[in-house]
Amino acid sequence: MRKMVWIVILAALAWSGWWFVASTSLRSGISVWFDARKAEGWQAELGEVVGGGFPLTLQAGLRDIALADPDAGVAVQTSRLDISAPAWWPGDVTVALDDAPIQLASPLGRSTLVMQDGVLALNLHPGTALELETLGWTSGPWQVEDAAGAQVQADSLTLTMVQSAGPQYDFTAQANQFAPGDAIRALLRLPDSFPRAFDSLTLQAAVTFDTPWDRRALDTARPQPRRIDLHLAEARWGDLRLNFAAALDIDGAGTPMGVVSLQAENWRTMLDLAEASGVLPNALRGQAEGILQLLANASGNPAHLDVELTLRDGNIYFAFFPIGPAPKLVLR
Repeated sequence: MRKMVWIVILAALAWSGWWFVASTSLRSGISVWFDARKAEGWQAELGEVVGGGFPLTLQAGLRDIALADPDAGVAVQTSRLDISAPAWWPGDVTVALDDAPIQLASPLGRSTLVMQDGVLALNLHPGTALELETLGWTSGPWQVEDAAGAQVQADSLTLTMVQSAGPQYDFTAQANQFAPGDAIRALLRLPDSFPRAFDSLTLQAAVTFDTPWDRRALDTARPQPRRIDLHLAEARWGDLRLNFAAALDIDGAGTPMGVVSLQAENWRTMLDLAEASGVLPNALRGQAEGILQLLANASGNPAHLDVELTLRDGNIYFAFFPIGPAPKLVLR
C-alpha cells in the first residue's frame, strides 16, 4: 500500500512538472512570436499573458493585443484572446474570441467586428512545423460595422478547413440569416419589401496549395492556391438565385485557368441592383443586358442564365468571345 502511495505521489509530481514546463513554454512562445513579428516590422503589441488551467488544461489569456502586417495592410486590435489546449497534447488548440468589439483595418477601410461566442478550434499535426490538420470557426450572432453603420450581419457563422491530403484542404462555409446592413441596402436602393436576409449562403470547395498550412504561414509566407475545385457556391436572396461551380488551375503568378459554371435566376434584377449601386454605369446597361440576354437565350430559358466561362491566358471567355481580364488569385 505504501508503495502504491509513493507511485501516485511521484506520478502527480511528474505530471505537475510537465504541466508547469508546458504552460510556461506556451506563454513564453507567444511572447517570442510577438517579438519576432516586431523584428520583421509589424506592429505587435501585447499587454500581458495570463496562465492557468492546472492540472488538465494549458491556458494563456492574451490581453490588449494589436497586430498589423505592413505588407498585407491588415491590422487587428482586441482587448482579449483566450487560448486553451489539453495538457497531454497542446496541438489541439481552442481560441475564444472577445465578445467586445474587435477593431479591423484593411486596404478596404476600417471596421469593427462584434461576435458572440466566437471560437476557433485548431488541430495540429505533431512536429515542429505545426502543420494544420483541421480549422473550425463558429459563432453566434455577429456583425461587421463601420462609421456608416452595420455592413453585414448574421445569426451564426460556420467555417471549416480540413486537410484531406498534404497541401489539399476541404472548405465549407455557411452563414444563417446573412443580411447586408442599411448602408448597403441604401446603396443598392432596395425597397423595404425586399427581404432583409439571404435565404441561403453556403460554400463547398477543395483547394490545393503549393505547401501545407503550418507555422510558416504566419512566420514567412502564405501558402498559395494552385488548384481550386469549387463544388458549390450558392446565394439565394429574395428573387435572386446564384450558383457557381469551378475547376481551376493557378500558375505561379496567380493566374487562373479552367472553367467556371454559372447559374443565375432573375438576372435582370441583378442588373438593376448593379446599376442602382453605380457598379454598372447607366450607359453600359443596355450593352450588358443585351449580352446577358444572348447568354440566357442560349441556355434555353430567357429568365435564367446557365453558362460556362473559360479562363485562359489571363482572360475570361464565353465560347470564343473575351469578356474581361481574369482576377489574380494571390494570398498576401
